[in-house]
Amino acid sequence: MTRPHHHLRRRLMLVFAAFSISIAIVFALYALAFAYTTEDAFFASQLADEVAQQRESMHRDGQWSTPRTLGMRLYTDIAAMPESLRSVLREEPDRVEVAGAAGRHYHLAPIDDAQGRTQAWLVYEVSDRLVVRPVRGYWLSLLAWTTLGMTLLALAIGAWLAHRIAAPLSQLSDKVAQLQADTLPERLPHADHDDEVGILARGLEALMQRIRDFIERERHFTRDASHELRTPLAVIRSAAERMSGDAGLAESSRQQLAHIRQSSRQLEQVVDTLLSMAREDSAEPLESLPLLAMVERVIVEQAPLLGERALDIVIDLPAAYRVVCSQGALHILLSNLIGNAFAHSTQGTIRIDLHDGRLRIANHGHAIPADLREHMHEPHRKREGSAGFGLGLSIAQRLCERHGLKLAVEHEDNGETRALVGFPHDNGRLPV
Repeated sequence: MTRPHHHLRRRLMLVFAAFSISIAIVFALYALAFAYTTEDAFFASQLADEVAQQRESMHRDGQWSTPRTLGMRLYTDIAAMPESLRSVLREEPDRVEVAGAAGRHYHLAPIDDAQGRTQAWLVYEVSDRLVVRPVRGYWLSLLAWTTLGMTLLALAIGAWLAHRIAAPLSQLSDKVAQLQADTLPERLPHADHDDEVGILARGLEALMQRIRDFIERERHFTRDASHELRTPLAVIRSAAERMSGDAGLAESSRQQLAHIRQSSRQLEQVVDTLLSMAREDSAEPLESLPLLAMVERVIVEQAPLLGERALDIVIDLPAAYRVVCSQGALHILLSNLIGNAFAHSTQGTIRIDLHDGRLRIANHGHAIPADLREHMHEPHRKREGSAGFGLGLSIAQRLCERHGLKLAVEHEDNGETRALVGFPHDNGRLPV
């Protein structure tokens, strides 16, 4: 297993850096907004003082006076204003700040009478009095360098903190990534720590102990089951062989003994395969098997399931077609699929052939409800009224998964069922 990348450490560093940049940008925006607001408030205060002076002059002398502030002019007619101001005021009469041509900048203040009608405008050209705009580039440059410095500092702090926080977790994840089921360690790094990493390590240790116990129980079960099941089967087969040697035995009894011997051999093979499936480290030998011969053998074994029903069995398989698979696994797979077809067919023909490179077993039986079709491969799932245990397809599915085969079961509303088995690309080939 490859060593995992330590994404957590990089993420912590990136979070710190992103947080620092965000804070720097926010405070830079606030600083600029404060500077511009203060500057505008200063110009507005000067205009307000001049408006009060002009109203006092009009009230006292009946005429406007000359503005006292340098750069401030009084207009009683918009037409007398510069063109850049006239065009703006015609469209936006309430505008109080205008950026003019050639870098000029104006602040405006209307002088209204008692009825709210504008009598005159004070225009304050503040181009030479602007404080923020001349130094804006310098301050933005300073803020940029400050942001860069704070970002580097945040990365350094983030790296240190990430190392302190993520290093134990990284060591634990490296150890977990190297775990093997047969060599589970007794202890994990940092399991004695009184923090989240320690709690996680102790939880994993408890889980590994349960896995070790489970593996040990599985080994004992497969060993004991192998002995306890094979012994009575061997006794049954041996007794049947001795009885078949009796010269006075009736022919019908001799046939029944042959069935018993054949069933015992089949059951021994089933036991071997099922126990092999239960062992994770088992390696069943692969063979090149003639598919037609295996199918014919299974048909003979499963024939009693047909009973008295008049069903046609059509086999259309090339005699030379071979597949590479464990003989026991293929036998169990065919026994389940063909046995199901025999047990659940109600009429018509059971057809076994090749379709699109896959083995197809098709039959007509009871219709499967639509909501149950996708769950038929699950243990104990069966249609209502079925006499089976609902395990056949589950075993077949597990066998296919274990041996790299593809199993698909299709159900039609008219009761037709098709089991399709796909073999790997190097299987199912005809000899040249």
